[in-house]
Amino acid sequence: MSRLINIVSKVSVALVMAGVAYGTAAADDTIKIGVNEPLTGAFAASGTYIVNGAKLAADQINASGGILGKQIELVIEDNKSNPTEAAAVAEKLITSDKVPIMMGAWGSSLTLAVMPKLMQYQVPMLVETSSSSKITKQGNPYIFRISPPSWVEAKIFQPLLPSLGIKKVDFLGINNDWGRGTITDFSAMFKENGVEVGLAETMDQGAEDMGAQLSKIKASDSDTIIVTTGVEQLTLVLKQVAALGITKKIITTGGSQNPDQLIQQAGAAANNTMHMVFFAPWDAAKTPHPDQSKVFIDAWAKAGHNAAGMTESYRGYDGIFVIKTAIEKAGKAEPEAIREAFWGVDVPTLNGNVTFTKDGPEGKESGQYLAKGTLITIKDGKVVLPSS
Repeated sequence: MSRLINIVSKVSVALVMAGVAYGTAAADDTIKIGVNEPLTGAFAASGTYIVNGAKLAADQINASGGILGKQIELVIEDNKSNPTEAAAVAEKLITSDKVPIMMGAWGSSLTLAVMPKLMQYQVPMLVETSSSSKITKQGNPYIFRISPPSWVEAKIFQPLLPSLGIKKVDFLGINNDWGRGTITDFSAMFKENGVEVGLAETMDQGAEDMGAQLSKIKASDSDTIIVTTGVEQLTLVLKQVAALGITKKIITTGGSQNPDQLIQQAGAAANNTMHMVFFAPWDAAKTPHPDQSKVFIDAWAKAGHNAAGMTESYRGYDGIFVIKTAIEKAGKAEPEAIREAFWGVDVPTLNGNVTFTKDGPEGKESGQYLAKGTLITIKDGKVVLPSS
């Protein structure tokens, strides 16, 4: 009897081990990439665009043979536009889904909330949108960002000052790390270039009535308003600016305003406003890699997505291709190998060729790509590029 029990026990152990081995093999059949984005809440429209861009990239990569001979699997989670949720999502992706790399988390406050988890578990994240300068200056070597921080965007904006004729600016920014960071970095750039800085008004991310802030700005002697917020709130701002009869120049920052969507949602209130974008799909021939841009634009249309989303969704698309290159360079889908490989990538993307420079405390630097930008104008319900 004891001999029979021993045999059964050995068979059971063998079956369990076989199951474990099979499970490992099954897990190894794909390379997982975590995607931590706001799909509900205040930033849902933008987060959805990012995810749709990422899906297009994943489909194209898989159709071309995947990465290292394996298909990639996007593990997509909703951070609900909430920093606490963003951190919880990151932990779930790392500990439960076992992703070796993440992309996220759209907003600066969301990304900053995730960063301690990256350090704790030593897993890298490709930051596709967040612009707070804090992100790459805190000493987190697991951060690699392809979006421009507000100081880079201010640097892109500086050469435009003579043609814009700005004498004094007021700010209206969302009251989070993104908006406050923009006000700080743009204020410094303006002051260094002889432009007077006036009011710095903020608005909560869920606010719908900005009348009090806009009334103060209307009464000031500024000639320009710099606005920083997502497309839904920006639509409300533009409509309220028109209702109050404010005629000052309006310029938005951050590249998350989707000009075509503003035209659709704000109508005539969007006319004569100016917007910094980091991918200009209205003329693929003028983008850094026209053939690549055409592939993306055609794929976006074929998928039936709203054309207005391309100025946002390109970030998710570019982000997945940068991650692909890092994994290929690493030769394996392991967190530390991918982190090291990011430093050596040179990837043609819709914004330009992505390489990373070091930013932050020595020995603990984050990677920052110095992105390119274009200031477009909306005239008579159409987007006008600078040279047109």
